[in-house]
Amino acid sequence: MMKWFDIPPVWLLMALVMTWVVADVQPLWLRMGGPLTDLLGGLLVGAGIVLILLAMAEMRKRQTTVIPHQEASHLVTTGVFKRSRNPIYLGDALILAGLALRWDAPIALILVPLFMFTITQRFILPEEDGLRRKFRAEFARYCEKTRRWL
Repeated sequence: MMKWFDIPPVWLLMALVMTWVVADVQPLWLRMGGPLTDLLGGLLVGAGIVLILLAMAEMRKRQTTVIPHQEASHLVTTGVFKRSRNPIYLGDALILAGLALRWDAPIALILVPLFMFTITQRFILPEEDGLRRKFRAEFARYCEKTRRWL
């Protein structure tokens, strides 16, 4: 059961629940809502979803897993992976930021860097360690050319 708890979508869901709670309890004078923040929030959510779908399609094309803690069969460096080594996690962060804006919870934007830190520690570093051991020089070259987040 704990194995299924420790996956990135669960961490994103927890951050989204915290964002929703903040939106519900924050004082009215801290709200900054309006059509511009709604538009920006919607664009961020949309960009996050598109980024995730593009990354998953690229991984599927290369026939490797998208499931954390499983060994990758191929190092994916094409498509959106040319710009970010972790486009799915970046997409998650964009969705979190976008919904904080859409739900008019600007205070909850502090959860975005906390989410990114948590994802980096719990998933990205172990995944990179596995890729480094399996793909050695190829992964080192990829890390030199492509940043972890953006």
